[in-house]
Amino acid sequence: VQLQASGGGLVQAGGSLRLSCVASGSSINYAVMGWFRQAPGKQRELVAVEGSGGITNYADSVKGRFTISRDTNQKMVYLQMNTLKPEDTAVYYCTYGSTWSNRRNPHYWGQGTQVTVSS
Repeated sequence: VQLQASGGGLVQAGGSLRLSCVASGSSINYAVMGWFRQAPGKQRELVAVEGSGGITNYADSVKGRFTISRDTNQKMVYLQMNTLKPEDTAVYYCTYGSTWSNRRNPHYWGQGTQVTVSS
């Protein structure tokens, strides 16, 4: 499975961005799709993850601001990010996994897209 993320950029605090990720090599119909991020000097963390049945899991810091969604026909996964804060600045990674129980350790990772939020 290959994952290609896009949509990152520079935005002012309070603004919005939508990240996109296209998967190739496999269907995403039954996959656990997610977004992780890593800020400079910090550990990589789960941001949002969605199971095949629509179940979702968000980091507490993004609840109510970020929304994960997918388009199975297009093999696309999205992360809508609203009310962005400077602390959201990080490299964001799209991920693909097989089981919900292992959602924090997905099998496949995309290359990352930089999100920078200015204050």
